[in-house]
Amino acid sequence: MIVVDGQTLTLEDLEDVARNGTAVGLDPAARERVARARSAVKKLVREGAPVYGVTTGFGRMAEVPISSDGRRQLQINLLRSHAAGIGAPLAEAEVRTLLLLRANALAAGHSGCRPVVVERLLDHLNRGIHPVVPETGSVGASGDLAPLAHLALPLIGEGWILDAGGGPRHRPAMEVLAEVALEPLELEAKEGLALINGTQVTTGLGVLALLRAERALDQLEVAGAMTLEALRGTPDAFHASVHALRPHPGQLRSADILWSLLSGSEIRESHRHGDPRVQDAYSLRCMPQIHGAARNALAYTRTILETEVNAVTDNPLVFPEEGAVISAGNFHAQIVSQALDLLCLAVTDLVSVSERRIERLLNPDLSNLPAFLAPEPGLNSGYMILQVTVADLLSEVRGLATPASVDSVPTSAGQEDHVSMGLWSARKARRSVAILEVAVAGELLAAAQALEYRRPLRPSPPLARARDLIREKVPALGDDRPVAPDLEAIRSLVASGAFVPARLFG
Repeated sequence: MIVVDGQTLTLEDLEDVARNGTAVGLDPAARERVARARSAVKKLVREGAPVYGVTTGFGRMAEVPISSDGRRQLQINLLRSHAAGIGAPLAEAEVRTLLLLRANALAAGHSGCRPVVVERLLDHLNRGIHPVVPETGSVGASGDLAPLAHLALPLIGEGWILDAGGGPRHRPAMEVLAEVALEPLELEAKEGLALINGTQVTTGLGVLALLRAERALDQLEVAGAMTLEALRGTPDAFHASVHALRPHPGQLRSADILWSLLSGSEIRESHRHGDPRVQDAYSLRCMPQIHGAARNALAYTRTILETEVNAVTDNPLVFPEEGAVISAGNFHAQIVSQALDLLCLAVTDLVSVSERRIERLLNPDLSNLPAFLAPEPGLNSGYMILQVTVADLLSEVRGLATPASVDSVPTSAGQEDHVSMGLWSARKARRSVAILEVAVAGELLAAAQALEYRRPLRPSPPLARARDLIREKVPALGDDRPVAPDLEAIRSLVASGAFVPARLFG
């Protein structure tokens, strides 16, 4: 069980709960903190203090007082009115991420809700109750309001739940709650606002995208090394002495992985002497510098997300020790949006350099191999259109590299006059990483076919294992056949992390 305390959640914990269904529970000390914060809110309300979203309206209507009789209804109205998202529902793993992140933020004890609210979010996780959350409806400031409202509605018996069988049918929340004997919550003052005011949708999608990007980049090192082998390039440019002179951490890491992947190659030994070439093209020779730059970018993104998953990002914030409720702006996702824009930029460059290496493998003028790696070019087209598919996706991912974080659109009658567009940056990151996985798969597929023409010479042991893994799913090209199933089979392996270098050093 992963214990939720608002302070120690890791990105890997988050993915574990999201994808593997690991159980979650509330830390007893966190429960006490939540209760103390709730007591502080109740005290302030009894004393008649003005508290945003508790005794007042929201946004532009923050100056409108709410009578004591209307304060519970205010929280219900908030969830209903803000559930204005549209578009495809988030996937089950993504919804699980949101539930855990929201519970973790509330568990920090600065949101003013009752402990039962946190526990009920965790109940939904543990019982597999996954709300239907449309993928659009947030500008990444004042929190991810619309998606989180959709996430919260089932707590009060409203909204819809994803079909447990993974089908397209959505079930009414009240029907599902009745089946598992959970009573709908009756929200009290501040609790509706506490449920929807935060960066959890932007952050959750960003975390899942980052972890996929890190795995894809590790596997791109394998694809690039296989391409170098197939093109009879030299690994000398990856020598540690070279990179010690320019010791960016990502560059050092990529060079070390590439050098290790290529050690012990029969193909390399076959052309060590007598090869008239003195250096390879940039897409091969500069892999540590290009891949390494992306490593640095992803490392920065990780530091932002590691902070954000344990941050309290709603408004107002409750400080029980001071007896204070302070309105501020931790819900503003600018730093997350910028970090995810950087992720998109880094991923785009990785797709770009991979596409160039695929072209070098398929172009007989550059590879000294049969055109498009077809055994009988002309009669067969081989992998000609594989490069076209990746080129199409490269154009798309270049568009996605346009920053979202600079595109503020004022909302709420000018009250929210600068926003982060964080959710769009997260959706871009999600799609960009999916494209990267296809590019990695495409390069692996082409490089494995190119290595067939180097037999009986063997590549290095880890690259031979990678080729064998590909051949377990996709036979070597003979006569033309549909390429799409081959590409999808290897993309699925990439998504699972099958080619992560650590798995290939047996």
